[in-house]
Amino acid sequence: MSKKEVQATLKKGKAQFMLIGKAKITDYTYTIDHEYDSGWTDNQLNLGIDCGNGNVVYTELKGGYFPQNDSLIYVHGTKEVDGIKQEDYNNRFTIAWEDRFDKSILETVGDSCFIKVGIEKDTHDKTFTKKFISPYDAVAYIQEHLTDGTVLNVKGNLEYQPNNDFESNDVYLHKSITSIFLSKVKDEKDYKAKFIQTILLDSNSIGKKDVEHNTVGVSAYVVDYVGKVKIDNEKVKIGKNVTFPYNFELQVNDEKPEITAKMLQKFFKVVKKTDITELTVEGNIIEGQAIVNVTEDDIPDDIKELIEMGIYTQEEAETKCAIGNKNREKRLVITRPYITYVGKNEERKPTIAINTTKYKDSDKVFYSQLIAEIDKSDSKETNSENKSGEMIDNPTTDEDEDLLAMLEAVK
Repeated sequence: MSKKEVQATLKKGKAQFMLIGKAKITDYTYTIDHEYDSGWTDNQLNLGIDCGNGNVVYTELKGGYFPQNDSLIYVHGTKEVDGIKQEDYNNRFTIAWEDRFDKSILETVGDSCFIKVGIEKDTHDKTFTKKFISPYDAVAYIQEHLTDGTVLNVKGNLEYQPNNDFESNDVYLHKSITSIFLSKVKDEKDYKAKFIQTILLDSNSIGKKDVEHNTVGVSAYVVDYVGKVKIDNEKVKIGKNVTFPYNFELQVNDEKPEITAKMLQKFFKVVKKTDITELTVEGNIIEGQAIVNVTEDDIPDDIKELIEMGIYTQEEAETKCAIGNKNREKRLVITRPYITYVGKNEERKPTIAINTTKYKDSDKVFYSQLIAEIDKSDSKETNSENKSGEMIDNPTTDEDEDLLAMLEAVK
C-alpha cells in the first residue's frame, strides 16, 4: 500500500440466518447457572432445529453476570426522525444488572437490543411476545416454556470468532439467536435454513467444482468485530473489525448451468489482484449428521462404560459422538446475490447489493496480523514471515478458464 493511500475502514455488512423447523431438545440443550472460576455465572442454550431431510442446524444463546460484582448491560437508545421512533446507535449507555426489568429504563432502549421470544399463546390462541434485555433471562424463560418438537421460526446473527491459535486465520461460526417464535408452517417441505451474508471476493475466490454436491467453491472473506483476546493469561483489547477467510459454495443450476456461469462471471469474478468486490449473497445452511456413520466401534471405552451403567443409551451415545465428529457436514451454500433497496419514498428502488470500489486488497486486516503487531509492541519475538494473507483451502481456476464448460462438467 502506497504511503499516500488511506486504508479503508472495514464494515461488517449483513450476517443473518433464519430457520423454520422442529425444536430438538436433549439433555445438552440447556446449561443453567454455570459458574466459572472468575465468578461469572451464565445460562446457555444450544438448540438444534430440524429443518427437514436430516438437516439439523444448531443455534445458540448465552449470557450472564457476576453475582459478587456490579454487572452492566450495554445497550443503545432511540431517536425520533420525522415523527418515527428509530434506533440511535450513537447513543450508547449501560443498565445496571438489578435494573434490567425496569420498564421506564427499557422504554429508552433500542428495539434491536432485545431478544424476542414468542413461544406461548394467550386465551385467544394468539402468540404473545416476551422481550429480554439479557440472554440470561431469555434462556431461563425458553427452558421453562419450550417443548421438544415445537415448530419454530428462529432468527439471529452469524458471528465469526477467531481460533485461539494466534498464528492462524481459522474462524468459528456461531449462530446467535435474536428472536424465536412459534411458526405457522405445517408441512415439512416448507421448512427452511437460510442465510444472508456480506462477503469480500478477490481474484482467487472462484474455486473448483464439487461433483458430489454440484457446487463451485467460493473462497471469500467475511468481516466481524474482535473485542478482547487472552494472551499469556492477560486480556488484550483488539477493538477492530477483522477480515476472516471463509469457504462458501455456490449451487449450480441443474437444468441451466449457463445461468450459474453468467452469475459467476458478472458478480463473483474479480480480475485484478489489487481489487476486492463486496457482495451480499443469500443461500442455504446445511448441517447434516456426520458424513461417516458412527457405530458401536467408534464409541470410546469410557463412554461405553456410561452406557453399561445406564446413564446413556446406545443411541444417545452414538448421536453425541456424531455431533462431535469433525467430519460432520457444515456448509453455507450460496444460491444467488441478495437484492436490497436504496432511496426513500418514491425514489426507493431494488438493486443488487454489490460494490466493486469500496475496498482494495490492501484494506484486508487479519487477526494473526493484529496479534503479531501486539507482540511487536511488547518487544516479543515474532515470525518475520507474514502468513496473514493465506486463504484456507483456496483452490483456484485459471483466469481464462471457460466457466460454463466447468459447470457443465459438474452435471
